[in-house]
Amino acid sequence: MSGSPSSSSASEDEDEGIDSYRKGGYHAVRIGDSFSGGRYIAQRKLGWGEFSTVWLAYDTRSSEFVALKIQKSAPQFAQAALHEIEVLSAIADGDTSNSKYVVRLIDHFKHTGPNGQHSCMVLEFLGDSLLRLVKYNRYKGLELDKVREICKCILIGLDYLHRELGIIHTDLKLENVLLLSTINATKDPIRSGTPPILERPEGIPNGGATMNIIEKKLKQRARRAAARISGRRSSMGGVGGGAKTNRSLDGIDLKCKVVDFGSACWADKQFAQEIQTRQYRSPEVILQSGYSFSADMWSFACIAFELATGEMMFTPKGGQGFSEDEDHLAMMMELLGKIPRKIWRFEEDPEAEVWDFRKVTYRQVQVF
Repeated sequence: MSGSPSSSSASEDEDEGIDSYRKGGYHAVRIGDSFSGGRYIAQRKLGWGEFSTVWLAYDTRSSEFVALKIQKSAPQFAQAALHEIEVLSAIADGDTSNSKYVVRLIDHFKHTGPNGQHSCMVLEFLGDSLLRLVKYNRYKGLELDKVREICKCILIGLDYLHRELGIIHTDLKLENVLLLSTINATKDPIRSGTPPILERPEGIPNGGATMNIIEKKLKQRARRAAARISGRRSSMGGVGGGAKTNRSLDGIDLKCKVVDFGSACWADKQFAQEIQTRQYRSPEVILQSGYSFSADMWSFACIAFELATGEMMFTPKGGQGFSEDEDHLAMMMELLGKIPRKIWRFEEDPEAEVWDFRKVTYRQVQVF
């Protein structure tokens, strides 16, 4: 997982582990640390990914809050950062009005620390992911007019990436679409009126980042213990039982942007044969018969279904005598019928219509 670089809720559920703060690994950040000659000042941690940690930062030049993504320093991570910066730069250059519902790269630079030289990306600060929105709604389906509003933003973003830039995202999922603002106003530094931190607070030791991880682990253990106790009480018929109802989404801005281009590629310059997170993976990728923009559209349709129902369309599992891929394809055929022959000859006839499933996917979208 590469994380959601500009999210206020990216990877909050776990931590990245102390062992990764070493040569070639993460850069230890403390609140109040400055970057790029003092332009960006770290405010609080937003999340982390396999390649990087992400921090809310204050841009002293523009007087705005931004998301600062700090890559691990090992050569392979630096190379991955160069690729992501190249893709994000193309996206930003082609969207001067910032109206295409795709995350905007503001700046990039290198930062040298005890663990090496780290590539850093500065992106616009966005809100919670669609996954957080679905969780907030207690995994109940959103009203279809709200699903339609979200889908419109994603489709505008995909149309821009596909038709104008020739970019395939390759990992579209709920976590990689972020609302423009946070669900909880207190988590938004602008709406909450939180003044920016301009210097390191007194009393934070050099091991501040490590201490934050330890404290977070203790809090997580306490929350898990409390959840187990609450669960036992509910199962015994105590307070808190009964069906959960939808929370009101009124007042929440559902405009959103596509983010996380760490594994994106150009249609004519692909890097990997296996792409996409399992539940959102398209049949042509599973069959390794070649892929194009339609792979993103398959993932989009899975997102639309998940928003409308609160459940994933496909959750394949391997078993005795069959693989996870076989289970996945079987689920697709149960829903959509026999796999068209043209999927198997994608590379032989790239001009042919890629797959009949694409028509079904668009029809499903049009239902909304």
